[in-house]
Amino acid sequence: MTATGAHQDATGMTPSGRWWWGRRRSAVLDIGLAAVSSLECGIEGVAFADKAGLPVPLGVLFGLIIGSVLLVRRRWPMVVVLVSIAVTPAEMGYLMGIVGLYTLAASEVPRRITAALAGMSTVAVFLVTVLRVRQDVAQADAGQPDFDPSDWYIPVVSIFLTLGLNAPPVLFGLYIGARRRLMESLRERADSLEQELSLLADRAEQRAQWARQEERTRIAREMHDVVAHRVSLMVVHAAALQAVALKDPQKAVKNAALVGDMGRQALTELREMLGVLREGAAQSPAVAASPVPLAAVGRAAAAAAEAASEEGPCLDALEELVEQSRQAGAVVELTVLGEARVYAAEVERTAYRVVQEALTNVHKHAAGAKVVVRLAHREAEVAMQVENGPSDAEAADAHLPSGGNGLVGMRERVTRLGGVFVSGPTDGGGFRVSAVLPVGEPAA
Repeated sequence: MTATGAHQDATGMTPSGRWWWGRRRSAVLDIGLAAVSSLECGIEGVAFADKAGLPVPLGVLFGLIIGSVLLVRRRWPMVVVLVSIAVTPAEMGYLMGIVGLYTLAASEVPRRITAALAGMSTVAVFLVTVLRVRQDVAQADAGQPDFDPSDWYIPVVSIFLTLGLNAPPVLFGLYIGARRRLMESLRERADSLEQELSLLADRAEQRAQWARQEERTRIAREMHDVVAHRVSLMVVHAAALQAVALKDPQKAVKNAALVGDMGRQALTELREMLGVLREGAAQSPAVAASPVPLAAVGRAAAAAAEAASEEGPCLDALEELVEQSRQAGAVVELTVLGEARVYAAEVERTAYRVVQEALTNVHKHAAGAKVVVRLAHREAEVAMQVENGPSDAEAADAHLPSGGNGLVGMRERVTRLGGVFVSGPTDGGGFRVSAVLPVGEPAA
């Protein structure tokens, strides 16, 4: 029966070591103990040979062989204890018995086996001690006639000698074994905690990476909503300006003024957002000296959008948004159903952005198409729908670039508020964008 990994580590025994020793000092210790035990048993073998009527060299050789069994105490502690019990009647192997009991108690041998072997060793030592003490008492009685010990003298002395010989190594071995198991438990717990901390660090890094990605998406969406619509209208007006520059100078001048106004508005909104981002990055010299995390930039952008919610786009500006598309040459009809009321800033801004992006897509992909914008105020929700017919083949295409992220951004905005977003082609060859946003209590 071998020891477990905890005992092996504590005693220097590892599978990779030579034989059953993992460290040199462990091998030196066992070899030294085996040499001392062999010497002891060899000396005691002389007396054993005299009592047994055997040649002295044979008794010495027997003692040397028995004492060398201590060499395998780490690998087979039960064998050492059994051999020590077997040679107890020969009154040899006391060191082997003490070291064997200690090793057995400190190992991972089942406790019932340890108790049984320790009990057998105790009984054997007690019987031999009783006989030895009785002989000594008889010799003392023969040499001193007045020496008369009581009846309890022999058993009490034998018990004290037996317990003094067997109890300390067993108790000390149990203590060392419990201490090793405790240390192994603490090491396993520390390893487990280290693994958990490593997993938490990995998860934190994943969450940080996900947050950075989310902030990149949010910043891109904000930039897209601020710039794309106005720039698209500018391109449409510029195309119209090119077409009527020679035919209708007055209309060309009007379109040029509209292009300039829209450009200035787009630059103003973009400059405000970038200014807030710069303010967030330069809050303190310490922060400015180190790289600003993208998550902080994204939060600054979101804070800027929230701070500008009162002055930013809302449903009251929907008529102006439609009028801008009309000025760009599109035929847009606006229908409002239900009683208009004030909603939360985020709800109004999202509804405005959905209509804005839908109109931008009409300018990009359906030039000259008729557009119907519907806004419905309901009890617990606000719904908006932008539907356009097929594009007019005679209308000039402004060739506006498309990144393919408009519908994705609208869906993200709506679903983030718990709403429903649906988009797709119509039977008449056009396209329809619909969104429904839940609303809470009316804003003050």
